[in-house]
Amino acid sequence: MSSGRPCYQVPVAKVIAETTDACSLVLDVPPELAESFAYRPGQFLTIRVPLPDGGSVARCYSLSSSPHAGDLPTVTIKRMPHGHASNWIADNVVPGSVLDILPPAGTFTPRSLDGDFLLFAGGSGITPVASILKSALVAGHGQIVLIYANASEESVIFAAELRELQATAPGRLVVLHWLDVLQGAPTVAALRELARPYARFEAYLCGPDPFLLVVKDALRSLGVAPGQVRTERFLSLAENPFEATEPAGGLAATLRVELDGERHELDWPGGRRMLDVMIDAGLDAPFSCREGVCGACACRLVGGQVEMAHNEVLEDTDLADGYVLACQSLALTTDVQVSYD
Repeated sequence: MSSGRPCYQVPVAKVIAETTDACSLVLDVPPELAESFAYRPGQFLTIRVPLPDGGSVARCYSLSSSPHAGDLPTVTIKRMPHGHASNWIADNVVPGSVLDILPPAGTFTPRSLDGDFLLFAGGSGITPVASILKSALVAGHGQIVLIYANASEESVIFAAELRELQATAPGRLVVLHWLDVLQGAPTVAALRELARPYARFEAYLCGPDPFLLVVKDALRSLGVAPGQVRTERFLSLAENPFEATEPAGGLAATLRVELDGERHELDWPGGRRMLDVMIDAGLDAPFSCREGVCGACACRLVGGQVEMAHNEVLEDTDLADGYVLACQSLALTTDVQVSYD
């Protein structure tokens, strides 16, 4: 596998129909894999989905279960009109099916569950948000507000469960539904007023890009600091970690790394990704998804040049500040220096 991460075969214990086009897969993780599949609220699993020609595609699906509530690990998937993977899963996966899955990954997860949370979800963006919500209710003590946008009442995933959670924690949980069929598409002005009483809370956002843009504008207009806002986007992987791929491009270089107050000088073979070079040398460099979609491996380029094979998380301001993704970086100069400090 190009990612170097272990893949496991995991049976499906149960398939739950959440709405007409969304289902949850409850996983029966074998006891010997329990440690490998330990996860944090808001993380995702990567699942291998076969193609008709015998190949495969890899898709990331968020865990909607809570590791603090005694739930079995569960991912929730919504059919997409032209999505091969989501439709294959909905049409073919049944209790007893065995799936090829990579261990949990992702950084859309709170450092502490004891804070106050303002959660925004659009459509199937509820999946990682639900994991955070349920975990904070069980393991935290703060207030939780969920603003959840959908096309109609019929498309609300976890509708009954959210009602039950609200009933059992009326002093801590507030759920505000936004239905396009009744209110039109969410606007900056409307979301700003809904969020205004909770502007000091930690904000977690997940949903389609147009929805995320509106929410970010609403929070920005309330003076919410960018560091107070965490965002998760659903993206297709540029590479398939289940299929072996040959590295392409990149010069042989010397890699100089500042990490945890120490400096290291490493030989960087041509065609290798920066993160792989550091891991092979025994450095404890941070990483998570290794697919360029989570940002956990970001470091600052302070010398030389690199090219990223894929980037879906660093924004223009990050790039201007010199940040790169180690898991996607190939050397363009023979001497490269990065810092994590």
